[in-house]
Amino acid sequence: MPASMTARLPAGWRVPSDYLRDHVVLIAGAAGGLGRASALACARAGASVVLLGRRIARLEKVYDEILALNVSNPAIYPLDLAGATPRDYAELAATIEREFSRLDGIVHAAAHFEDLRPAADIEADDWLRAIHVNVSAPFLLTQACLPLLRQSTQASVVFVLDDPQRMAKAYWGGYGVSKHALAGLASILRDEWESTRVRAHAVLPAPMRTKLRHAAYYGEDANTVPTPDATADAVVYLLGAEAAGVAAPLDLR
Repeated sequence: MPASMTARLPAGWRVPSDYLRDHVVLIAGAAGGLGRASALACARAGASVVLLGRRIARLEKVYDEILALNVSNPAIYPLDLAGATPRDYAELAATIEREFSRLDGIVHAAAHFEDLRPAADIEADDWLRAIHVNVSAPFLLTQACLPLLRQSTQASVVFVLDDPQRMAKAYWGGYGVSKHALAGLASILRDEWESTRVRAHAVLPAPMRTKLRHAAYYGEDANTVPTPDATADAVVYLLGAEAAGVAAPLDLR
């Protein structure tokens, strides 16, 4: 993706106090590296955070971390995206409406990645799982929550991309294909929602210290890679009013 087709975070931007005050934000993949960092960053910015993921014990750890900040009360919603159905997403949206009466943002931080391997060696189940978790699940979840998002005065859906040049190279398999597809989905929704109160955003993170990166670069010294915190702050930026004019993926590389 050429630099001319991406946007940049404003120089020196820091999350303002109460930037997401009165916002309700759903974090998909909240127990992962970027998901956890985004949940904490949103909570610090004043948002009520709904933590979505499949591992309850790990979600509870993030929940406790947010409680320790004394800024907001989070909620946990266990859901395995790999096996979730449209009915499951409809029930999720209904629960958020019942418990919070609103939804102002979604962060799609969940991702499925097995390992680097030749395409000819990918098992059918691994391929289908990558495409489903990384593309179909974000679409279905967003679609189910869209009526609720439309009730917000300004709502944002943030998709997490990966380096398009790297994703087009050998061995990235279903994960690489799914990230190209996800970029296309974000672009389509951005155009379709242009004149509405709901925005579709995408972020291209710089290298960050996560389990996914460790699985792909297992020989790398993780201590030399930045934590996901800077990307999480950029996610908060996209969820708020100051990002209203951002019409391209936010490039942090």
